[in-house]
Amino acid sequence: MYRLLFIVTMAIALLFGSCGKGAGGGASSDTLSHALPETLRIATIYSPLSYFLYRDEAMGYDYALAAEFAKAKGLVLEVEVAPSLDGAIEMVNEGNADVVAYQIPVNSEFKARVHHCGPTFETTQVLVQRRGTDSIVTDVTQLPGRDIYVVDSSKYHQRLRHLNEELGGGIRIHTMDRDSMVAEDLIAMVNDGKIPMTVIDSDLARINRTYYPRLDITVALSFPQKARWATAPDHAWLGDSIDTWLASDKPRERNLALLKTYFEMSKQSPTALTYTFHGGRLSLYDGLFKLYATEGHDWRLLGAICFVESRFDNNVTSWAGARGIMQIMPSTARANGVDPAALTDPETSVRLAARLLNTLDRTMRPYVKDPAERVKFVLASYNAGAAHIIDAIALARKHGYNPAVWDGNVAEALRLKSNPAYYNDEVVRYGYFRGTQTIEYVGAVMRFYHRVLANVHA
Repeated sequence: MYRLLFIVTMAIALLFGSCGKGAGGGASSDTLSHALPETLRIATIYSPLSYFLYRDEAMGYDYALAAEFAKAKGLVLEVEVAPSLDGAIEMVNEGNADVVAYQIPVNSEFKARVHHCGPTFETTQVLVQRRGTDSIVTDVTQLPGRDIYVVDSSKYHQRLRHLNEELGGGIRIHTMDRDSMVAEDLIAMVNDGKIPMTVIDSDLARINRTYYPRLDITVALSFPQKARWATAPDHAWLGDSIDTWLASDKPRERNLALLKTYFEMSKQSPTALTYTFHGGRLSLYDGLFKLYATEGHDWRLLGAICFVESRFDNNVTSWAGARGIMQIMPSTARANGVDPAALTDPETSVRLAARLLNTLDRTMRPYVKDPAERVKFVLASYNAGAAHIIDAIALARKHGYNPAVWDGNVAEALRLKSNPAYYNDEVVRYGYFRGTQTIEYVGAVMRFYHRVLANVHA
């Protein structure tokens, strides 16, 4: 079993609402007779909902909630990443983890294996299509005669086959190879107009709509299914403790921030780069770019990054918490001895960004010798974190891509990191990542940089 361990001492202040035992979620007498462990070990799975790394920082709804619980109780949090749900359940039942911080269906199969606890998600399978088209589906009875694409042998494929039988046939179901496609890929294809429709769980659909706001996800194709975290049956007292904590007023208030962060805040990549150059200048910050750009790095590249990151707007804060004109993460600021509140100071932001780019260049130098090509790897690392790019280089090497070339090679390997067949590969150390946005980011910066070169003197 592939396992990755992170020791987490800082919590993300995000929270979902309680679903304790009954309406009150009160503690049982068994709960009160047990003391919480000094270390809370959670088992989870890489996914856009539960746990992933972004700019080398741990994120994910379930991770953040577990971190908040640990912080509130004064516990150290350990994160064990399992390759599958069965693997995570095995961890808690064998005593190698305390809680599965991942959404486990509340049904007879899992009730026999675990004690459910924690936040409740209620999901359905939904149709994913583009809004604003004449052929948009508003009811399942309109599906016969329509083309729907799903991953072969997935639960979405199974549901469509059953629905097709219920409707008397006529749905044109197209299946895609599960080794080369995942649901996220199909959603991107719907957004781009390459396929008309696909199917995904509603919670994942909501996350994907923050990347693709033109999507319609209103048509449900299945009955609602509840899902929760879980402990081993003989650790029900720990689950009850989590439920009691979730039922308090403060966590309920924090729920709104979590919902907004993961399910509402836009995560779109920059695409429209309209900009008018004036008098051979790029921005009001040109002096800062020139001051802090290190030897061998064009200050105009620093300016191009700034434009794509923030459009030179010092008041921007991203969904992940990045701040200032260079969109530096608070954890990066702290690691460099800077108060995150200072990131709204343009000079501080530019100085840290230049330092980070220099560090990333040194990190990528052993992998990419050509300085011009290495710029793309540095940009990708600035956006995603160097860990995912190093993973992509390893995947590229293993699967026959050129590990020292970005376009069409390492970029394609990075795209594979959203597929469990690849992010669970033995050469991958840092798990799931949504690579499409980073690929678009690198392209956007390079395109704008070339425009800057043509309009702004060095």
